[in-house]
Amino acid sequence: MKKLLLVLAVAAVAVPAASAGGWATVGLSTLPPAGLPANEDWPVDITVLQHGQTPLAGVTPIVRIRDDGGNVVKSFTATPTGKTGVYHATVRFPGEGSYSYEVYDGFTQYGGAQTHTFKPVVIGPADDGLPYGWLVVALGLAAALAAGTTLALRRRRPEPAPVRLREAA
Repeated sequence: MKKLLLVLAVAAVAVPAASAGGWATVGLSTLPPAGLPANEDWPVDITVLQHGQTPLAGVTPIVRIRDDGGNVVKSFTATPTGKTGVYHATVRFPGEGSYSYEVYDGFTQYGGAQTHTFKPVVIGPADDGLPYGWLVVALGLAAALAAGTTLALRRRRPEPAPVRLREAA
């Protein structure tokens, strides 16, 4: 019985370790800059780390750009930089609009390849929100001016003279 328990304990530890397989994390040297014009280069270095720690050589990361509908519109294959685990890609977004982007890490050993997704980005002129921001400021100033004018006009009115009542004689 003790041998059976020992075998089961060893199996319980060995099976999860064997099935954990390989996985990797992906880090980017930069994010696409706000207001990046369409068809302008976004140079990016991609760091691929096995289990989030060990730089991975011999993989081929791919940066994919997806449109609002989720369709891949462009792919860019990264190339080794000479530094283990670091790969370089020059990415170009095809037009103005909102895009999502992702990096396929290329770590196919042990069936661990994954696609890492990132926050969507707006390509084209930066949206400063100025027209609406100025509108809010202008409306606030107009309201303050109207309130100030109303208070000033009320203060300028003369107080009515008190009415004296005649006394009966």
